[in-house]
Amino acid sequence: MNRVKKILLWLLVAFAAYAIFTSPDQAAQIVKTSGSILADGVRNIGSFFDALLGR
Repeated sequence: MNRVKKILLWLLVAFAAYAIFTSPDQAAQIVKTSGSILADGVRNIGSFFDALLGR
């Protein structure tokens, strides 16, 4: 099982490198969008707990 995980990880790294080298602008946009989605999610969770605690 460990060997399968290692192979899948290398395939993922190879695909990411290929995506970055073939279209760096689009890859940068994907990373920027992903970071924005993550930040919004964390902010919304904070707002939820603030509302739950009545702050």
